Amino acid sequence: MELESVGGLAMHIILSKLGPSDAASVSCVGKRFHVWASDNSVWAKFCSFDLELSSPLDPHGNPAPSFKAAYQAWREAFSMYPWSLVIRAKRCWSRLKSWLAVNFPEVLPTLRQGASESEINEFENSMKVKLPLPTRLLYRFCDGQELPNEEYSGSFPSTLLGIMGGYSLYDHLVNVFLLPLSQVILDTKSIMHHIGFSKRSEYIVVAASAAYSEKIFFLNCSTGQLFVGTRNLTGDGEMLPCVPDTLISSVHESKGSEQQDAMLLWLEEHVRRLHDDAIKVQSLSKFSDDGDVTFQVRASAVFVPEFSNLQDESEKFFFAYSIRMSLSPGGCVIKGMKFSSCQLYWRHWAIRANDAVISNVNGEAVIGRVGFLDYNCQTFSLDYVSCYS
Repeated sequence: MELESVGGLAMHIILSKLGPSDAASVSCVGKRFHVWASDNSVWAKFCSFDLELSSPLDPHGNPAPSFKAAYQAWREAFSMYPWSLVIRAKRCWSRLKSWLAVNFPEVLPTLRQGASESEINEFENSMKVKLPLPTRLLYRFCDGQELPNEEYSGSFPSTLLGIMGGYSLYDHLVNVFLLPLSQVILDTKSIMHHIGFSKRSEYIVVAASAAYSEKIFFLNCSTGQLFVGTRNLTGDGEMLPCVPDTLISSVHESKGSEQQDAMLLWLEEHVRRLHDDAIKVQSLSKFSDDGDVTFQVRASAVFVPEFSNLQDESEKFFFAYSIRMSLSPGGCVIKGMKFSSCQLYWRHWAIRANDAVISNVNGEAVIGRVGFLDYNCQTFSLDYVSCYS
């Protein structure tokens, strides 16, 4: 055959561009093609692109004899799912873990091993629900988090290690954990009974705050929508959807490649914001010093659904916001004169919603705060936290 005269290097390039399925088909053409299509470097690229594997590991984390064997093991372990969805769920968890490894490594030990198919089946039988396919896959890769306990001795309080994020506002501390399936059963039965949902409800509790204030996420297993409880959750069962309904599709279809539910969409967006530096560990505010400004003001806001009241127009959507005033190293320059310290005298900021100013803060200093920044005394910044609805 003329193609055999192309040479091994050229064939490796061709095969790596064809993809795993086509490469497997090419290996059946003849002995030489089988050797080319089985080359470890070719399958290393497939494993890297599809599964973000840098070494040949099977789904349990055990070493495989080759990248091709590793890829086959993954395909066999997840043969009941659309492969494109497997790739997407695996990539989501890999990106989250890579961010945590650099920015918040204390969280990594809380992530549990993935649940098996039999464990998920037992869960579904116990709860009398059928998990949306994307959520089922997410739990195959990671069965939630180990919940806080008194024996934890890490550098962070164990109640602040939730992967779903959190914030603090005055004495309102929230940090949300992704629940393991065993805890989903317990919390769902307890909370659903408390808020008066039917035992035949399709809702399950998938995430909850382990800190001092409750924030609860519910998944509708029938529609695939993710909800978060509001202030009226316990009284009226009031919840807010987390993802536009139009983005959710084919949550129980095992064929095709269009499956996506709110759990996967929400977690993907959460991971994207972490990598884009839109979410910081321990702080609502973000800061950067470009070296040209001697005094900086940065602001950020976060929606607080558990304080929101959809039945009251004045409290319909509740936000917490943080403003940080920061003095650059070396002090500040005012009208050409350099000072090592400065004090906040007047504040003026506008709160906008859809480009309309809904609140205009304009007055002396900050209520109850002196606002004194001194470079020599290592007092570089002042944080102001408040809320608005």
